[in-house]
Formats: sequence, C-alpha cells, structure tokens
Amino acid sequence: MNVTKRRNIGIMAHIDAGKTTTTERILFYTGKSHRIGEVDQGSAVMDWMEQEQDRGITITSAATTCFWKDHQINIIDTPGHVDFTAEVERSLRVLDGAVAVFDAVGGVEPQSETVWRQADTYEVPRIAYVNKMDRVGADFESVLADIRGKLGAHPVAVQVPIGREDTFTGVIDLLAMEEIHWDPESLGFEMTKQPITAENEELASTWREKLLDDITTYSDELTEVYLETGDVPLDDLIAVLRTATIAREIVPVYCGASLRNMGVQPLLDGVINFLPAPEELPPIVGHHAKTEEEVPVERSADGPPLALIFKIQTDREAGLLCFIRVYSGSFKAGSAVMNIDKKKKERVNRLLRMHAARSEQLQTIEAGDIAVVVGMKFAQTGDTIGTEAKQVILERMHFPEPVISVAIEPKTLSDRDRLKQILEQLALEDPTFTAREDSDTGELIISGMGELHLDVLVTRIVKDYGLEARIGRPQVTYRESIASRAEHTEVFERVLAGKENVATVTLSVEPQTRGEGNSFESLVPEHVLPKEFQEAVRRGVEGSLASGIAVGYPAIDIKVILTGAAYDEATATPFAYEACGAMCLDAACTKAGPLLLEPIMKVDVMSPNEFMGEVIQGITMRGGIVNSVESKPAVEHIRASAPLAAMFGYSTALRSVSQGRATYAMEFSHFEKKSSTS
Repeated sequence: MNVTKRRNIGIMAHIDAGKTTTTERILFYTGKSHRIGEVDQGSAVMDWMEQEQDRGITITSAATTCFWKDHQINIIDTPGHVDFTAEVERSLRVLDGAVAVFDAVGGVEPQSETVWRQADTYEVPRIAYVNKMDRVGADFESVLADIRGKLGAHPVAVQVPIGREDTFTGVIDLLAMEEIHWDPESLGFEMTKQPITAENEELASTWREKLLDDITTYSDELTEVYLETGDVPLDDLIAVLRTATIAREIVPVYCGASLRNMGVQPLLDGVINFLPAPEELPPIVGHHAKTEEEVPVERSADGPPLALIFKIQTDREAGLLCFIRVYSGSFKAGSAVMNIDKKKKERVNRLLRMHAARSEQLQTIEAGDIAVVVGMKFAQTGDTIGTEAKQVILERMHFPEPVISVAIEPKTLSDRDRLKQILEQLALEDPTFTAREDSDTGELIISGMGELHLDVLVTRIVKDYGLEARIGRPQVTYRESIASRAEHTEVFERVLAGKENVATVTLSVEPQTRGEGNSFESLVPEHVLPKEFQEAVRRGVEGSLASGIAVGYPAIDIKVILTGAAYDEATATPFAYEACGAMCLDAACTKAGPLLLEPIMKVDVMSPNEFMGEVIQGITMRGGIVNSVESKPAVEHIRASAPLAAMFGYSTALRSVSQGRATYAMEFSHFEKKSSTS
C-alpha cells in the first residue's frame, strides 16, 4: 500500500453497545495501557471524567493514539447518548473512517441510526463490529438484516461466530478461512489460529460463498479468477474489499465479545486493511475567506498549513485545549498561526498528543494527524487555523438548537460573576449549550439538548469547578410562528437629537413549511429605497423574529417580503428603517394569527415483552403517539413521538414500570402547534 501508515477512526454506537469496553481492549492489546479498564467498575481509561466513571457512560469524545502492526491509529471514542450529539458530530467531521459497534441482541438501536446518518452526511467509510455475541438472545444474522433494512447499508460478513450465547467460543475468519480462538488466561492476548474443524466446515463454506458472491460484483477481474479457479487469492480479496469499503459501497462486518476479550485484534486488522489513510480520500472542500468561493484543499503535508478546531476543552492549568485535525501542511510548536474565522493571530505554545486524560509533547504535526494545541485565546469550535497568505475556511459545523432550559443560580450572590464565567467556558466547549441572562427577571437561564445533558453540565459546575449552584424546574424552549398570510404598512416618525427620523415600510408575511426556516426578500427597486436602507429593514426584521411575536420565543418558518416603502432623503436614516421594519413585522405577524409551537420528540423505547402494555400506556398518557412496534429476540422496540413538556421525568417512570429493565432514547424531531392538553 503506497499510503501513510496512519488511520483516524471513531468508535460509534448506541449507548450500552460496548464502545468504551471495546476501546479499552484496543488500548490493552496495542500496549497503550497495562491493564484493562472496565466501565462497570469506573476504571475505563477513556472515560476519564469523574462523571463518566460515576454514570458508566461516555460524555466527552476522548482522543487517544495507539500503534498496531506499524500503523498509527488515532481513535476518538464518541458518546452514544443522544443528548451529546454535538460530541459525535464534531468527531465524525474530522474522521477518515469509523467502527460501528452493534449489540448482538439489540441490533440497530435508535442512536445507532442517528449516528449512522451523521456519518453518511460526512461520507465516512465504516466497518461494523457485532459485540456481545455471548449474551442471551445474540443473533448475528438478525443484526446483518437490521443493518441492511434500517440503515440501507450493504453489510458483508468477513467473520462469523462459532456458537452463540454461552456456546460462543470463537470466530471463523472467512478471508483466511481459519478459526480464531482466544486464551482467557492471558485476557485474550494469546490468539490461536487453526484450520476449520469438520463440524464448522459447512457453516464456513456457506458464508465464504456469500462473501465471494458479494465481492466479485465489485471487480470483473476477480470474477474471472473466481470462475476459473473457484476461489480468490487473499490479497486480491482484501484489495477489492478495501476499495469498496472506502467508496462506502459495502460495510465489512466482524464479531466478538469485548467483555470476554474475544474479537478485538482481528477488528484492528480490519481498521488497517479496510479503512482509508488520510491521503486516500478526496480533497476537502473549503471556502475562500473573502470571496466565499469553493477551494479544494489537497490532503498533503507539502501544502499551506490548514487545520480545523473540532473540539475545545478547558484545563484549569493549561487554559484552552484545542483539538485540531490537520488537513494540509504542518504546524510547529512555538509558531504563530492565523485564526481565519476570527481574523486574529494566535500562538501555538505547545502541541500535545492526547492519550485520554494524559498527554505527550510534540514538536510538529502534519497533514492527516490529530493533536491538541495549547495557547490559543480566541479559538472556538469549528474555527479554521492557517496562515495569512492562504485564507481558506473549512466547512463550518452545524449543530441542533437547544430545546430544554432551566434557571440556575449560585448559592451565594458573590459567586454570580464566577458562575457567569464558568457558563461562558462551558458554552465555548459545547455548541449545543447556551447561557443567557433573562432581561425581565435577571435570572441566568441555561439551555441544552435534554435533561441528562443539563444534569451533566450542572454536576460539572459543582464538582469540576467547585461552585455550589441550584437549578429550577426544566422549562421547554418553545417557538412562535404564524397561521396565515397578512400585510401591514408602518410609519415611523421620531425626533432624536433635533433631527427628524422618518421611515415608511410595507411588509407581507406568510407561513413556510415547518423546518424551512425564516426568509426575507425585497420586491422594492433600489431607486425607490436604496440598498443600505433595505438592509436596515432586514436587520429590524431579523431582530424582531429573534425576539418573538406574542410571547417572546424566537419566531420560525416565516417568509417576510418587503413589498413597499416611502423614502425622503432629508429625513431617512438607517436607524428609522431598522426600527420601522421591526415594528411593521410585529404588527403584520399579529394580524397573521400568532401560533405557539412546542418541540416534539422522537422517542425510542427498548422494553422486555412482558412490560410492553404498561410502556405503551405510559407514552399515550403523556400525549404521545406510538408509531410502530418491532419485535426482536429479547426486546420490543417501540417508536413513538411525544411533546417534550410531557416527557420530563420519563426515565424514572419507565424504570418503575419495567423494574429497571427498559431503556429509552429521545431526540428532537420537529416543532408543531401546541395542543391544549400538552
């Protein structure tokens, strides 16, 4: 392979599929850690935050580097909980490939689908790993069918399990046509490869036939070899599999049981064999900082320095830790760089390679690598750093808007300024978290993606920053819109500092399709109203939309058209037209029938069969609608939609009716008119 021996991969999955457990084994077998950390015991290396250890889940995407068969593998272990979707999004944006971990019992679970679609958006090639083959109800073929049906992908098994549940003893490698078994005494370090036994021959040949049928469709040469000889050389098989995987036409599938130390080393081989090196991918598209024109950025160490800041973490001693992915050129410790988004010079004081919470110093980092920069002051998630000579902005990341808010206050008034400072830092780290001061009540309001998201952030304020804070009851972040079309003409007249300010504006408003967003257009020619005054009207309209119509929530999905205006050069000022635009919009929207919209959540519940009736009843009692129920070997998968306001405290209620055995995931779906019952 004429490519660098580097892979940038992410491990992604639904909560509880075993991502972190699998990553811990990878670190152990590659020599990065000298013991295996366990999530259940709170000793996982990658879950280094105290809260992650307490809760047994991954919250921040920890970055680490390990080496396997002379290859450098940069791994980002991403969260599986939908409340931390920004962490997943940030990671996928900078990865070259991913390992999707699936639970052999649950198959494709709700968050697996969400993360898979995010990976599709960023065109990330994937391999799959079916974990927990030793669990009761494990079904390898059912997971493959799920990947095919729910994700629209083309899974190709390169391994099949020998036995399942308590009879799972190893795997059959369908590429090399041999059995692999792991020695429990050496914690899976020792692997035995042996010829396929007589009892497994039929299973192996059936699946090998399927593999060859799948692969030969991607290569005419391979088909000819197969038809002539009845088989295909291993190197040719791997080469075609690699090409098809990088083109995202197939997904090679591995299997194992990470907790029992089985299946991880072949998965690492799969990362090297099938996932791309950075330079094998097409150039990344950036935008010229001044002209906004598209600029292809070659992934080469010889090009001008260009990197994306995909994550920010605050360290009490070092300050801002900026996680960067370098796409072009190289960066040196101690050098000056340009923050192209902020148009400010920054300094790279130190470069670090991260190993979860530990780090090692670097002197240089080049295209294709991931590292941490210490010393930047103005950086934010999504900024591009480079040089003044080549100002290209790499594609900006888009994050969903927060839908849940709570009021927060410090225990003592003297801590209020410090709390504001902490909230600013947290908002810098997490784009889906916002903090603002309510202009009417003076309360500090924080907003996020869900109850768990805010709970984690508040716990961080208390434990990591040592500041005691109280929070109020969760509040839904509503939106406003309009029911019909309306038009209004507004005249603004005001004398300020002895000067007359006059403006006349006519606006037409109409509702847009839900999710289409707001838009503004002008039908007024520039000789009737000059461009600078039309822009002032636009500013007034946009400001008014942000502050709401009737209740004060942001207004969405409204089309605003400037249909008429009167202009007198002697009395016209941009201020007058901006104020007139805002007042005119308020009046027009009031005529159009204001609507209050509430967030509707997509709810996925995995429940044992015996509790299904109570679970469905619980959803409908909260104003939810059950859209489908799918039976799996050990659980029922209930898909529903429900108003967010009715879902507060649902996790406690679900645990209560299912004796703690049901799980659920909830994510924002859309806004719709608030019903009188919710």
